[in-house]
Amino acid sequence: MQIPLDSPGRKALLLAACLLLTAGYLGFSLAEFVASYYSSRSDLASLHRSIWLQPGNAEYRYRLGRYFSLVEQAPQAAVDSFRSAVALNPHDARYWFDLASEYQLLGNTDAQKDALEHAIAANPRTPDAAWEAANFYLVQGETDKALHEFRVVLENNLGMAPAALKLCWRINPDVDAILQSVVPPDPQVYFAFLDILMAKKETAGAAKVWAQLAQLRQPFAARHIFDYFRYLIAMREVDQARTVWQEAATLCGLSAYLPSSQNLMVNGDFSLDVLNGGFDWSYLTLSGVSLAFDPSQPHLGHRSLSMVFDSRGLDDAGIRQLVPVEPNTAYEFSAYFKAENIQGAGGPRFTVQDVYHENIYFQSDDLKDADFWKPVGGAFITGPDAKLLVVRVQRVPGGSPIKGKLWIGSVRLARKH
Repeated sequence: MQIPLDSPGRKALLLAACLLLTAGYLGFSLAEFVASYYSSRSDLASLHRSIWLQPGNAEYRYRLGRYFSLVEQAPQAAVDSFRSAVALNPHDARYWFDLASEYQLLGNTDAQKDALEHAIAANPRTPDAAWEAANFYLVQGETDKALHEFRVVLENNLGMAPAALKLCWRINPDVDAILQSVVPPDPQVYFAFLDILMAKKETAGAAKVWAQLAQLRQPFAARHIFDYFRYLIAMREVDQARTVWQEAATLCGLSAYLPSSQNLMVNGDFSLDVLNGGFDWSYLTLSGVSLAFDPSQPHLGHRSLSMVFDSRGLDDAGIRQLVPVEPNTAYEFSAYFKAENIQGAGGPRFTVQDVYHENIYFQSDDLKDADFWKPVGGAFITGPDAKLLVVRVQRVPGGSPIKGKLWIGSVRLARKH
């Protein structure tokens, strides 16, 4: 429809209407701008001005409530402002969350619970609101509701996992129940739970956590399992350590680090990077000895491990590997070495020793006086309680000076047939 503008009166009327609308829009925009300016200031008068200019803005009411809460420390005044904010906008969890906090200060438990439930309804995935709700339900003895909210926390804020899981354990120290109702399918949460159980020496519970973690079939970095592995070794749970290593190798892409029937040693030719954990080689940084891969001196692979000694007193080269074995079983150990200018009484030696009983099953002659790759090895039978050996390079006699360079390669340990 077209409006005819063929008379001066109609033109003037249209112009007046346009000017009125423009003035209204500019006035509204100016009021909004000024209100925003005042709301950004931290004094009470400015906050009241912003509300007077924009009485329907929930955020300004909320900021006034925050002022009463943090500056004036007047919980009832804060409650009044927060209630005005949620009346204007009931969909912001922050408003309900802070309202619940003020009700807590006033000792109004019923109102606090109602505000927390509104906060959860407004945004059910907010970890801060879920955390407060979980602790509130915990105090009220509503365990199931508390555990549900702790799961929300764990699903949305992994940094809160240790604290949340500790509280869950305090509520209900039942591994199965926590795994079922609280722990989400995230490896990081499982490892946080493992840390708690290891600290409490809950070995059986930790095994349940690992079993369910492995069933997730989700990859993770190998370093995450090393603490659990060390714990199992310390607790003499060698069978569980072996299971964990086999399952972790698949999940972490480390199948090359699994032993075989031909060689129970992992990475015996040093062709793989050293993981410094699990059933691979581990090493210590010791004064007076330097460890390095040497591609210029391979034995059968493409490199060997070199050790440069320059020490006034050394007991061990710092390189070792744990090997699970069976009791009352015959084994063969073999390796190759080269040596250059080894000086000092005695020398380094391969030593195969029981981890828990310290029985030495095999010790080589001094690894010295060999400018070519020289074999070394021997056979032994494990004792009735043997289940874990350590293969290391030991300084004999211990504590005495030593200098020179040693290379080792093709390290092997296997059942004797």
